[in-house]
Amino acid sequence: MNQIKRVRDGIISFVLLALPFFVLSAHLRDPARINSVDEWILGLTSNFQSVAATAARWTSEVFEDYVYLVEVREENDRLRAQVARLEEERHRLASQGIENRRLRSLLQLRERLGGEVLAAQVIGKDVSPFFRVTRIEIDRGERDHVRPGMPVVAAQGLVGQVRRTFGRYCDVLLVVDRTSAVDVTVQRTGARGMLRGTGESERYMARIQYLGREDAVRVGDLVHTSGLGQRFPASILVGRVTRIVRQEFGLWQEVEVTPAVDFSSLEEVLVLTEGSREQSLAPAQGEDEGDARARSAEL
Repeated sequence: MNQIKRVRDGIISFVLLALPFFVLSAHLRDPARINSVDEWILGLTSNFQSVAATAARWTSEVFEDYVYLVEVREENDRLRAQVARLEEERHRLASQGIENRRLRSLLQLRERLGGEVLAAQVIGKDVSPFFRVTRIEIDRGERDHVRPGMPVVAAQGLVGQVRRTFGRYCDVLLVVDRTSAVDVTVQRTGARGMLRGTGESERYMARIQYLGREDAVRVGDLVHTSGLGQRFPASILVGRVTRIVRQEFGLWQEVEVTPAVDFSSLEEVLVLTEGSREQSLAPAQGEDEGDARARSAEL
């Protein structure tokens, strides 16, 4: 058994040693002197070379494709990260732009109102089950000499009035609260009435009471504070008429007003002190100087 194994190993060794010789000899031989054995060897090696070249080419292409895909993936990851950073920067700049416009509007309102005005930040909100704001809390209170009844306004218009103070904070009663009452006037007609909030949990709404049936109020009319009672300065925008109901009988008509302020997005407000409430008699939009002087005399 060992003898057979030694013979087999010898034959294999001889073939492995002789094969390169015959292959090299066949390739180096003069083409005019090639015999049948050389032709067979050349044909065999040619097929082997073709298979090897094909395999090498395929392996090279697979490796190149893999390297290319790895590079593409890395480039995609880098580009995605860059897009994410740019998108974050865009959102940040957009937020800053919105905040700057909001603060600029608040500053313009402060300059128009004059007097003693305190800027405040909204730090808390109570919401209804329908996600409507029912109460806000601001960072001004007794330490800032804020007292109940002081008007609170935003760049869009009237927010309400201070309900109670405690320490450095206070609660604000919104104009849509059912306990809120504001003397108002319809800008276009000059009709006066008492604006009271409806206190609805699913929408922001108020109604003007004691508005005569003969007053030609229309949907879309702007409603401002009248200044009567000297609690709220005159000419502060309150809202817009959105619905009118005139009964067949009776002295009054029912007028619904949607507030100008979006309480859900409210962030900064102004608290008006006594000095602010004694002025703000500039003509409202669409009002001439004569009407303003008459309103001043009425106050």
